[in-house]
This record gives sequence, C-alpha cells and structure tokens, in this order.
Amino acid sequence: GVFMYNHLQQKVRNAEALAQKYKQQQEALSAQLQVVYEHRSRLERSLQKERGEHKKTKEDFLVYKLEAQEALNKEKQDSMNRYGALSSQHKILKNQHEDVKKQLLDLQLQHNSLKLEHRKTLETHSQKYAQLQQEKDSEVSNLQDTVFKLREESKLLRKAHQEVHSQLLSAQAQMEEFRQLKEALQKMPSFK
Repeated sequence: GVFMYNHLQQKVRNAEALAQKYKQQQEALSAQLQVVYEHRSRLERSLQKERGEHKKTKEDFLVYKLEAQEALNKEKQDSMNRYGALSSQHKILKNQHEDVKKQLLDLQLQHNSLKLEHRKTLETHSQKYAQLQQEKDSEVSNLQDTVFKLREESKLLRKAHQEVHSQLLSAQAQMEEFRQLKEALQKMPSFK
C-alpha cells in the first residue's frame, strides 16, 4: 500500500510537473499567440490602410485617366480641326499657286510676244531712221547745192546791181549835163 501510495504520489508529482510544464508552455504559447494577434492586428490595419490608399490611388488614377482621356480627345479634336483648317488652307494656296502659275505662263507668253513685237518695231524704226537719215542727207546735200547756187546768183546779182548802179550814176551825170545844157540853151536868145 505504501509502495502504491508512493508510486501514485510520484505519478501525481510527475503529473503536476507535467501540468506545470504544459501550463508554462501554454502561457508561452498564449504570449506568442498574443504577439501574433497583435502583429496580425497591425498587419490587418496596415493592410486596411494599404487597401484604402490603393482604393484612393485607384480612384485618383481613374480620375486622372478620365481627365487624360478627355484631354487627349480634346487635343485630338483640336488637331483634327487644325488639320482640317490647314488642309482647306493648303487647297486654297494650291489653287492660288496654280492660278499664279497660269498667270506667270500667260505673262511669259505675253512678254515673248511683246519682245518679238518690240524687236519688229525696233527693226522697222531702224529702217525708217536709216531711210530718214538718207533722205535728210540727200535733202541737206540738195540744200547745200541750192545755197551754193543762190550764193552764185547773189554774186551775179550784186555784180549786175553794181553795173546798173554805175550805169545809173552815169545816166544821172548825163541827165545833169543835159539839164545844164538845156538851161544854157534856153538862156541863149538865138535858141528861143
């Protein structure tokens, strides 16, 4: 009985020691579990915060994406409008260029025609000028001949005039002599 009692006491002590050991392990595990819970709680809060930030970032990204899309669409529309305006302006300028090109061609043809006409007119004027120069030279030559003849005639006329003047003086002298003679005769009684 004593042996059984000692044996049971020994078992009880062993059980108590084992229970104490398990209790310590349980306390250690509880402490570890508490740390794990706290860590998990911190992780959950951090995850919640991250989710909130992620959601906000996602919403901001969606707003940015919408704004960027709208801006891109607006820029695309503006670009299309500018392209349309530039295309219209290009067509207008192209038509104007064609018109100017046509006008230039017409002006070149007109210039060539005027150049040819000018050349013909210049040749005609040169011929007329040469003809007029020839006629003028001929006329000058004729006038010089006429002047020479007139000078000769003038010399002859002067000479004839001097002769007539001499004859006139001689006739006047004779007339004076006849007058004096007549007067002398009239004074003579026998003449009466």
